[in-house]
Amino acid sequence: MYKKIVVNVCEHETRVALLEDGNIAEFFIERGNISDIAGNIYKGRVQRVLPGMQAAFIDIGINQAAFIYVDDLSIGGFDESKPCNPVEAQTADNVSSYPETTHFSKKNHELKIGDLITEGQELLAQVAKPPIGTKGARVTSYPTLPGRFVVLMPNSDHIGVSRRIENEKERNRLKEMVISLRKENYGYIVRTAAEGIHEESLENEMNFLINLWKNIQQKYKTAAAPSLLHKELTVCLRAARDLLMHEADKMIIDSRPDYESVLSFLDTFMPSLKSAVELYEGNEPIFDAYNLEGDVSRALRRKIWLKSGGYIIIEHTEALVAIDVNTGRYVGKHNLEETILKTNLEAVKEIAYQIRLRDIGGIIIIDFIDMEKKQNQEKVFNAFREALVKDKSKTNILPISEMGLIQMTRKRIRSPLIQALCEPCFYCEGEGKLLSRQTICYNIYREIQRESLDMAGSKIALHVHPEIAELLHVEENHLIISLEKMIGRQIVIYPESEYHLQEFEIIEI
Repeated sequence: MYKKIVVNVCEHETRVALLEDGNIAEFFIERGNISDIAGNIYKGRVQRVLPGMQAAFIDIGINQAAFIYVDDLSIGGFDESKPCNPVEAQTADNVSSYPETTHFSKKNHELKIGDLITEGQELLAQVAKPPIGTKGARVTSYPTLPGRFVVLMPNSDHIGVSRRIENEKERNRLKEMVISLRKENYGYIVRTAAEGIHEESLENEMNFLINLWKNIQQKYKTAAAPSLLHKELTVCLRAARDLLMHEADKMIIDSRPDYESVLSFLDTFMPSLKSAVELYEGNEPIFDAYNLEGDVSRALRRKIWLKSGGYIIIEHTEALVAIDVNTGRYVGKHNLEETILKTNLEAVKEIAYQIRLRDIGGIIIIDFIDMEKKQNQEKVFNAFREALVKDKSKTNILPISEMGLIQMTRKRIRSPLIQALCEPCFYCEGEGKLLSRQTICYNIYREIQRESLDMAGSKIALHVHPEIAELLHVEENHLIISLEKMIGRQIVIYPESEYHLQEFEIIEI
C-alpha cells in the first residue's frame, strides 16, 4: 500500500493528512492552542488533593487545571536515584503510535494520594492527554522522551521492544544492545524504526535523549512553578518523526520554512529520508490538488452513505459514541438475510475507516442490522476485527451481543476531529454542530486563495455574517493581511445580518 503525507500550512494552522492509496486514513490539525500540549513537560504546583477520587488538580500554567491520578505519581520524586519499576503490560506495542503518548506508572493502589503529595507542592508533570471538552489535561510524573529509535523513560529501569518487531533474534539483539549502551539506570522502549539499526546510531540517540533529560532537570531546579520546561515537536515534525520514518513513503509540504525545518530535522536523525520530502509549489491549494477537502468535510457529517445505498449514522454523546447501520435505499436481490449481511459487511469497512479518521475514542457502541444466522454474525464480527488491524490506537472489541450490538473501546489520545473543528450550534441550542468561527475564517482564507487565481479586479468584496466580519477585523485580522499581501488585492469585508454563520460570498470588484 502506497502511503504519503500531505501537509498544509497557513497562518497559525497546520493540517497533516496521512494518505493510504489516495484516501485520508489519519488527519491531524494544530492551531497553537492548549489542545496541542500533549507531550509537553511542566513544572507544576498542586492546587488541590482529592482523597475520595485518589487524584489531584495541578496548576501547569494554562487556563484549566490539569489532573493526576495516584497511579501516575512517581514515588519519591522524578529524579530519584533508584526509580520505580512501571507496569510492563501493554507497553511496546504502542510506542510507535502517533502522536507519541506512551506513559508508564507504578500501580499505587495500596497507597493514598495524600501520602504522596500535598497542596502547594511542586512537581514535574508531563501531559499524557490534552484537555478534551470540559476535562482538563491529564498529566503524569513518569515522563517519556521519544526519539526516532527509542523512547527514554527516566523514572523506569524497564527495557522493552516494540511488538511490531516480530523477529525474536532481532528483538534480543536490540535489547542487549540497549542494555550494553545505557550509562544511567534509565528505561528504554525500542521503537519499530530501530529494526536493523547499527550500534553507533543507537548510541548517538540515547546520548541525545539523556542530554535532553538533564537539561529538563536543570530547568526544573531553577524555574518558577508553574512553567513550561520542554515543548513537544510541532505537528509537522511529529509527522516526519512518527509517520515518515515508520510507514509513509513520501511527504509533501506547501510551506518552504516548514519544508526546510523538516529537512534540518531529518538531517540530524535520518539523512537518508530527506529525498522523500518534497516542496509543493503549485498554484492550486495543496488539499485541493489531492482532492482532500471533500474527505475532511465528509468526516464531520453525521450521516455517511454506503456505495450499496445503505448508510451509517454517527452520534457523539457525553458518555459514548453510538453508530447505527441502516439498509437505506438498498433492497438486495435475493432474500432479506443476504441484504442485511451485505449491508453490514460494507458498513464494517466504513465504520473502521471513520473511527480512525475521526479519531473517535472511549466507549463505542455499534448497532448493526439484526442478523438471524449465528454464522453471519461471526462473519461481521471477524470482518470488523480485521478492519481495525490498521488502527494504531489500542482497541478492545466484544462479540456481537444478543441485541445485535458490538461494544468496543478505543484509546482516547486527543479530541475527536469533530470536536477539534466544530463547536455547539447556537441556532439549535447545542442539539447539533456548526463549524467553529475560527474554522470558518480559515475556510474563507482558503476559498479566497483559490478563487483569486481567476480574478482580475483590483479589490475583492467579502460578504459574511456579522460575527465572522468582527472576527476577521480583530482576532483573525492577520489572515486578511496575509491574503492581501499574497494575492496583491485589497479585501473589503461587508457584514450581512441575514447570512447564516457559515455562509459567505466572495465577489470580484
